[in-house]
Amino acid sequence: MLETIKNFIRQRAAPTEKDSVEAYNLWAENYDDQPDNLMFHLDSQVFAGFLNGLSLRGKTVADIGCGTGRHWPKLYQMEVGELTGYDVSEGMLHRLHIKFPDAQLIKINSDDFLADVPDATYDTIISTLTIAHIENLEAALQEWCRVLKPGGDIIITDFHPKALASGGRRTFRHDNKVIGIVNHVHSITGLKFLFMNRGFKVVNEKELVIDESVKHYYEKQNALHVYQKFKGKPMIYGIHLKRM
Repeated sequence: MLETIKNFIRQRAAPTEKDSVEAYNLWAENYDDQPDNLMFHLDSQVFAGFLNGLSLRGKTVADIGCGTGRHWPKLYQMEVGELTGYDVSEGMLHRLHIKFPDAQLIKINSDDFLADVPDATYDTIISTLTIAHIENLEAALQEWCRVLKPGGDIIITDFHPKALASGGRRTFRHDNKVIGIVNHVHSITGLKFLFMNRGFKVVNEKELVIDESVKHYYEKQNALHVYQKFKGKPMIYGIHLKRM
């Protein structure tokens, strides 16, 4: 009986949290092998919706927090001119390189990783499931704005801050352990304010809530208690901004 209680406590204990670099290096090996990852499903919906009506043909695009390049097949289908991936994780970039050997990839080693990039370099910046990993958001976005061309677009998706503030976590399993990734909660209102103060307008924005259509994801993970906790609440958001 005592051992049963100990096992229950271990199962319910909060996951070990690691910073983005260490966590994604661990996760990289099987990051693409997650057909039942709800966040990937929701992110793909929001991102695809923003791409509709946006021409990237011949454009210079930066993917900040590119990971293993989940969206790159779609971007190449849209005939981007030049695509550069930035990420803190060497493991993730390695997986991306295997898929796209000729890709231009840059490892983020410091907050000023864009310092050597000239002003007005990119037509479009995309950043999916990344914003909450950035601690000093204002400084980061200032650099994004600097390297974006006038009239350029920025597309952002991420965990909804309300979900993170309510206990939502980015987690994965490694060596039979649940690993959590450190997140920083940034309000959507504050995010838009930072951009609008720099001459951007919001073209489109989207929030997806947890509802019956995604219940089966929780059922497969034996996590209906989590479903009940977040049902009706926003789990992911996206914003498409344009520089005026």
